[in-house]
Amino acid sequence: MARVRYFRLWPPPRAGRIGRVRVLVADDQELVRTGFQMILDAQPDIEVVAAVADGVAAVEQARRLRPDVCLLDIRMPRLDGLEVTKILAGPGVPDPMRVVIVTTFDLDEYVYGALRAGACGFLLKDIGPTLLIEAVRAAANGDALVSPSVTVRLLQHLARPAAVRGRPPREPLTEREFDVVRLVARGRTNQEIAAELFVSLSTVKTHLSSIQAKLGARNRVETAAWAWESGVVR
Repeated sequence: MARVRYFRLWPPPRAGRIGRVRVLVADDQELVRTGFQMILDAQPDIEVVAAVADGVAAVEQARRLRPDVCLLDIRMPRLDGLEVTKILAGPGVPDPMRVVIVTTFDLDEYVYGALRAGACGFLLKDIGPTLLIEAVRAAANGDALVSPSVTVRLLQHLARPAAVRGRPPREPLTEREFDVVRLVARGRTNQEIAAELFVSLSTVKTHLSSIQAKLGARNRVETAAWAWESGVVR
């Protein structure tokens, strides 16, 4: 089985969430919505608080209910999943939600667009119940999960020469911060980074906080994307 790689987000999830993970499901196919709801509601730590059929309803219900995780399809009536992601989690959103895209369409532009729009995960609908549940828990805990089948292609896409390179940092990164960035871009967890650099976990978190402030990055996914686009990792 392919190894699932997580990206730890920093800062950590909002404090104060107690009890089950509250999930919104948005998909225009009733069978898919019902299936996802049955799978997730069967978990003792997960509760589906809304299941809607289009993007406009997804935005309305998400703003009203403030779920911990939003599962969105790409192609939906009235407003597609990428636009909904931008509205709920995109740049400039003051209190972004955690969005996971779950779609049938394994297209590079969808993967890249979703993560750039603010999604913290991208899954294909054929992943099966186990990975779906894992993705919801990961998103609620501040991780980003990408289907193993698209991870390598995503990194290759980010590594291609681009007409516009990654934006320069607001302040220069230190050598140690560059070390951390390279490992983040290769999908290492905080624990793995600490082990490879022979530093404490708290030191890694401090470096990540400083790096993201200098890059203007909201999470590990954006930090990794900057590293590939800027040629820090090849």
